[in-house]
Formats: sequence, C-alpha cells, structure tokens
Amino acid sequence: ATTIHVIDDDALLRDSLRQALDGEDRRVVEYASAEDFLAGFRSSGPACLLIDAYLPGMSGMDLLHRLRQSGDMTPAIIITGSSDVPVAVAAMRAGAADFIEKPFRRADLLASIGQALERAQDGGKLLAWRQQAASHVAGLTARQRQIMDMVLAGHPSKNIAADLGISQRTVEKHRAAIMQKTGSRSLPALARLVLVADWDGAGNV
Repeated sequence: ATTIHVIDDDALLRDSLRQALDGEDRRVVEYASAEDFLAGFRSSGPACLLIDAYLPGMSGMDLLHRLRQSGDMTPAIIITGSSDVPVAVAAMRAGAADFIEKPFRRADLLASIGQALERAQDGGKLLAWRQQAASHVAGLTARQRQIMDMVLAGHPSKNIAADLGISQRTVEKHRAAIMQKTGSRSLPALARLVLVADWDGAGNV
C-alpha cells in the first residue's frame, strides 16, 4: 500500500484530504506541523508527501529543504494558494515533484500523486515528462518566451508593455497564445512546465 503523508495545520483540510485519499490501497497519515512530521515519519514502502507551503513554525519549503539535504527523496507535492507563482517556482526548485493549487479537485490530486510516484520509480517517465515540457516551450517565439519570463517573474501586463514598448493589448494576446501553446490552465501550471523543461538532469534549474 502507498502511504500518503499529509502535513497541514488546517484540521478541516486534513480531514477532507483523508476522505478523498483513503482506500484503494492508499493509507493516509496526518501531521499538524513539519515538526510533528519529522518526529514521526519513518520511510517504508511507497510514499508521497502532501505539504502545505504555509505551515506555522517550520514552513513547508523549509521541511522540503531539510528532507532533501538529508538525502530523503520521497516525492513531495506542495499545496499552494491559487496564484502563488513565486511559491510554486520555489517549490519545484527545492525538489518538489509537483504542486497543487487550492481549491483542488480530487481527480487532479489523485493524478498528481500517481504521476509523482510513477516518476519517482521510473526514470523513463520522468525523462518523457521533461522532453514533452521542453517541446511545448520550444514552440514559443522569442517574443513569447521573453514575455513568459517576465510574467513568471511577477510583472503585470502594463509594466511588460511599457518595458517592451508595445501595447498592453499585444501583451495580453501573447499571454493568451503562450497559455494555449503550452496547454497551461494557470500561471503556476505554466511555471511548472518551464521549470521541468529547463531542468538539467541534476535537479538544477
């Protein structure tokens, strides 16, 4: 059975995650803080971590750093808010297998966990994911790539327009084309795609 470790200080969210994930050879273990998790976690058999980015005390990112530094490579999915692009980017750079935005659907969460476990066990699947992401990014024009980098750095459209000497409407058109070409439904999803595409194999971006 796969053990899903849920690390979140929100008891209601932990409860709903347990209801969504328990069963079908999945077992859910809950922790209210990173400190609780570190005190109680024992790695045995297939496992996946669901970590809230905004834990009180040691944050979700700090926990992820701590685990990776100690050599623990259990796949981890970071839970973020809906528009936390910088947090999503930092999570992937810190070694998260994925991130999921609140509010999330059960199907999306199960898919994310399944893919994280598969990629952790099968290097070929991980490589295919990276190659697919790279081909999506390669389909962008130089101008689209430039605008995408500025969007992901947190610049609003009107600032991008001013910096590049083009109209805000043109920037918005490029943004729409970028989302369509990459198949990204949200900015954090676009950030994930770019980070995966840019990986150098050593986990560096």
